[in-house]
Amino acid sequence: MRSPFKLNSGWFEPARKGNYHAPNLVAEAGKEFGFAGDELRLAPAHAALREGRQIGDMAEAVAVAAAATKINAKKLRARAESAAVLARVEGSTAEFFAHQISQRPAFVLTDTIGDKAVFSGLVRIEPLVATIDAMLGDTAAHAAHHGKPSA
Repeated sequence: MRSPFKLNSGWFEPARKGNYHAPNLVAEAGKEFGFAGDELRLAPAHAALREGRQIGDMAEAVAVAAAATKINAKKLRARAESAAVLARVEGSTAEFFAHQISQRPAFVLTDTIGDKAVFSGLVRIEPLVATIDAMLGDTAAHAAHHGKPSA
């Protein structure tokens, strides 16, 4: 049976050689406008994978994000191109690659008590769910015995 969901490879630009920083910079900049959830990750992903839009281009990434959130496009772009946002994205990218992850998809799960689980190349949800459940349980048990961890 064929899936009703069609993907569009029009987003792919071989000349970028895997360098698609614009949507990450835009999503990080969106946090400064109160969008810390998935809005600024899902909108560009949909635009790229379903519509074939080339979100590797900063103007396109900003246009998609601004339309999805109603953030002023000029202000969003200015923040996305700021040194502070670039530093945060580079820092989180370095932290991700420090786990020596070589496959996709990849997930790094960390809880408030310092537990960490790294999955690389895993495509089934059951191990992720079991790990998240275990981490939530451990965090609750820790809080019951020691109080909530300080930030």
